[in-house]
Amino acid sequence: MPKISIIIPTHNESQHLPLLLSDLSISYEEAEIIIVDCNSEDKTVEIGKLYGSKIHKSKKKNRGLQLNIGAKKATGKWFIFLHADSRLNQDWLEKVKSVMRYDENSVYFFKFKINNKKIVYRFLEIVVNLRSYIFKDPYGDQGLLIHREIYFKNKGYRKIPLMEDLDFIRRLKNKKSLKRLTIPIYTSSRKWEKTNIIFQAFKNWSYRKRWLRGESIKSLHNDYYKN
Repeated sequence: MPKISIIIPTHNESQHLPLLLSDLSISYEEAEIIIVDCNSEDKTVEIGKLYGSKIHKSKKKNRGLQLNIGAKKATGKWFIFLHADSRLNQDWLEKVKSVMRYDENSVYFFKFKINNKKIVYRFLEIVVNLRSYIFKDPYGDQGLLIHREIYFKNKGYRKIPLMEDLDFIRRLKNKKSLKRLTIPIYTSSRKWEKTNIIFQAFKNWSYRKRWLRGESIKSLHNDYYKN
């Protein structure tokens, strides 16, 4: 059995996936890479196979569902959930292994970084890292490292297309210790490049508040992707 299962949901990620899989290649002797793809029309699946990843299919573009499929197919003792546009440093594996070796009872997220040199993104990094450190509410693009037993005891990701990361964190953070790793994870700046960062942050905050007040996922999903 591999020590680690790395689970990546995808949909048309051929531009970013090779970079992430290259970063993960140092782990191939100790980890399995699981890609759960939803009807990609580009070369995502072919790229995954080229790098030796295990490919599974999802009938719906639903990240919660895709993550759930990946976890159920995984055989590793530990799970790492990553977005396809993430990047990791060359020493990430040794640092992750040191954490896994000494503490199986905590859940970890990575230090948030944005893969763009513009100064405005440094401000965003500070805000996100402070928020996630103080309130213990990391988003999905900060990755998640979790022991398989803790994952399944807390029923894992729900099969929802939006807020799947916050939903899972809310359900487990009062039961297990949630900690930030010193290991950086670099996420693509693409989601902010077509809009104002402050506007996007307010938009995300608004959707989260609506969800916490009980608005349906379907309503939020339709509104989010309409905009």
